[in-house]
Amino acid sequence: MLSTRQLRYFVEIAECGSFSAAAERLFIAQSALSRQIKDMEVHLQTPLFERTARRPQLTPAGEAFLPRAKNLLSELIKASETATRIGKGQHGTLRLSHSSTVPMSGRLLRSVGRYLEHHPGVSMDIAQLSSEAQLQELADGRLDIGLLRLPVLRQCEEVQIDPLYDEPLLVAVPPDHWLARDKSGRQINLGQLRDEAFISIPHPQRGGLSYLSAELCMRQGFFPKAARVISRKTTQLQLIQAGFGIALLPESMQDIAPPNVHFLPLADPGSHSCVALAYRKHPTALVQQFLEHLVI
Repeated sequence: MLSTRQLRYFVEIAECGSFSAAAERLFIAQSALSRQIKDMEVHLQTPLFERTARRPQLTPAGEAFLPRAKNLLSELIKASETATRIGKGQHGTLRLSHSSTVPMSGRLLRSVGRYLEHHPGVSMDIAQLSSEAQLQELADGRLDIGLLRLPVLRQCEEVQIDPLYDEPLLVAVPPDHWLARDKSGRQINLGQLRDEAFISIPHPQRGGLSYLSAELCMRQGFFPKAARVISRKTTQLQLIQAGFGIALLPESMQDIAPPNVHFLPLADPGSHSCVALAYRKHPTALVQQFLEHLVI
């Protein structure tokens, strides 16, 4: 098997036009260089150079071998550089998922854009999954980064969950709702929503925003009444617009809401929601690089 050293020696001699000049550039003895080329020719069972008194000339076999040797060395350099970048988290595809109530908009999208701008060798594959599905995908190694709403009811031993940022919860109501007609801008007390139909109620095995909303309502002495049509996905914005009910939604949902859905501030203490970052413990260099550069 030929070595990369031998390939480099062969190319250097061909480009320099002499064994002595190549040996000088390679910082090796000319005798050692000649021995390496001789070993190559024995392995290939054909001479690569015609040794003349004036300067070595490539044989037809050497002429054919030279461009391929150069290509091999070039590809090896590229492969080495790629491996180094991947090892340092500078190259690869980052698989990211977000829950439906963590829209890829506003400051979050700007932060991702800044990260990609500073890491041109990285691409990103973004999908939307529930918080529970994200945790399972992370645990199984099919996902690198998860963005979800706390609380989560299930924990995975392999997955680390770190709070990322808080944002206020708002009351989202249909355009013809009585609260939408109040133009005073005053804050709403959750107790005022006791008789309203909520288009998002908790799932017994899921946490997230609907779980938090119910918890806040129960602090005011009532459990949210379910609307006739409910949803835990971004379709809840369309359901609100169509007049099926109301919901407590994070401030960032305004970025993707239809223009005639009204958002009103809450007066109740603790009416905010936390977005968390989830990733496998002992993250890869690519994930670690993302974690270090994500600024919200």
